[in-house]
Amino acid sequence: MDEEYDVIILGTGLTECMLSGILAVEGKKVLHIDRNDFYGGECASLNLTQLYQHFRPGTTPPTELGRDRDYNIDLIPKFLMEGEGLVKVLVYTDVIRYLEFNAIATSMVLCQGSIYKVPSTAAEALSSSLVGLMQKPRARTFFNFLKNWNQDDPKTHEGLDLNRDSMAKVYAYFSLNEDTQEFIGHAMALHLDDKYKERPARETCDRVIMYANSAARAMEGKRDSPYIYPLYGLGDLPQAFARLSAVYAGTFMLNTPVDEIVCADDGSFAGVRSGDQVARAKIVIGDPSYFQDRVRKTGRVIRAICLLRSPIPSAKADSAQIILPQRQTGREHDIYITCLSEAQKICPKGCWIASVSTIAETTGDAKNEIAAALKLLGPIEQIFVSDSDVFEPLADGTKNSVFVSRSYDATSHFETVYEDVKDLYRRITGKDLVLQKRQPTA
Repeated sequence: MDEEYDVIILGTGLTECMLSGILAVEGKKVLHIDRNDFYGGECASLNLTQLYQHFRPGTTPPTELGRDRDYNIDLIPKFLMEGEGLVKVLVYTDVIRYLEFNAIATSMVLCQGSIYKVPSTAAEALSSSLVGLMQKPRARTFFNFLKNWNQDDPKTHEGLDLNRDSMAKVYAYFSLNEDTQEFIGHAMALHLDDKYKERPARETCDRVIMYANSAARAMEGKRDSPYIYPLYGLGDLPQAFARLSAVYAGTFMLNTPVDEIVCADDGSFAGVRSGDQVARAKIVIGDPSYFQDRVRKTGRVIRAICLLRSPIPSAKADSAQIILPQRQTGREHDIYITCLSEAQKICPKGCWIASVSTIAETTGDAKNEIAAALKLLGPIEQIFVSDSDVFEPLADGTKNSVFVSRSYDATSHFETVYEDVKDLYRRITGKDLVLQKRQPTA
């Protein structure tokens, strides 16, 4: 450890491991440290005993739940969409060679008290009850507008500037009502709240296009959902990027305490001390838990992990995503449900793992905030609830070379994680992340 590196990375969450792999491939000498004895940090996958130790210290799992080795339960479950940025990183870095994926059976959304399948194509959307009869031709016009949009051809813009005009203005232009806006913004673009309507429309339109393209690929593979999930849990994702970093001589040290962030006289980063050893580098990257004096709290995320003995009644599938849009539950933020089973190798046969997540809006009982979602799960064998603070860095890190990632949000997908990776990479290197396909190693 007592040597010089280009970059030191603290924590083995997915954000940190992605950057570790990318920077190592680019020729950086990387030292990666984690205080824990396992990969993943906040997004680790735990066996049954670890789950009980995490939420109920000093207790042991009931024997009727089965063997430890049959469980790989994510602390922060998220699905991947086939066309999203993280999947592109997996392909271009060849990390995908270390992983095996399973298709999520269905994606659903709550609307007026009933659960509906989220359409996989524009044509299916136009036949869905989620879009009203009078809205169908207007929605068709909107989808055709996105399909035909060409940034370099003003004739396809219809007078709209997606980089400047708000999504609210785009909705108004196409006369889309609240129900159709909710379907597009929350079930397709996967926004957590309605603040997106006041931001430039480019963000939402790109998300809708990504969803449509991912759904089209899923349909080609005769799948009903554009979402996929790695077998044996998300904990394999950080480990896969760690393997990539190791191929390029990255050094990993688990179960290693970080006792001090060493700074030079001018306040810039100089190294990390663990015990009587000091590793030196010009740049440090880490999750908020390693830099508590350099982050600010932006909110709280409520998560519940539920062990079930039967699938969610409204889904009746081995895996599912269910979105509860904010307007349907009288909240300011959506609630997300993910459900997995033996098919994804995360629990034994006859067991389902459902997870519920949302942004906390009160200081009361966390269960009350997710009650609408818990009611949809059916009988719950065991439930583990967490209420965690969410942090973001106080500064961008360019002045002192200390780059801190954001906490994981309540969404059930990885787009915000990929955005954080791109933002960190841009701040660290001064250039945009350009994915270069790695030549496979022997």
